[in-house]
Amino acid sequence: MRPVSNNINIKNKRASFDYEFIDTYTAGIVLTGTEIKSIRQGKASLVDTFCFFSRGELWVKNMHIAEYFYGSYNNHTARRDRKLLLKKKELRKLQRTSDEPGFTIVPTRMYINERGLTKVVIALAKGKKQYDKRQTLKEKEDRRMMDRMFKR
Repeated sequence: MRPVSNNINIKNKRASFDYEFIDTYTAGIVLTGTEIKSIRQGKASLVDTFCFFSRGELWVKNMHIAEYFYGSYNNHTARRDRKLLLKKKELRKLQRTSDEPGFTIVPTRMYINERGLTKVVIALAKGKKQYDKRQTLKEKEDRRMMDRMFKR
């Protein structure tokens, strides 16, 4: 059995700045062979990704997984739509709430679990206003100042 690397943790830092998270879910993702190999090398990005429903299934759009270097003609497309795997009850709940105005579903983190499976943490989110973003920056700066003071 191959050793499993648990140090893969790809985050979408911009999502927490732009959105207020209401609820989070952990979903599986359908990948091809070359995609999982690229993820294990850490060559993936969640920047500008979002989720949408199509025929009752949840899909992630704009997720960038770099082409595998050693892949041949079987290599994958870097920005294709990928299916997310959730239980039907969770899918129905997400679809009901995401249909309301102002709500969206955003991937926040992608990691490889102890069994070697890739998981995506998605969040039901509501967009922040400009003044909320300024408040977030102010709190971040305050925390940084407090940490500096305690280090001395």
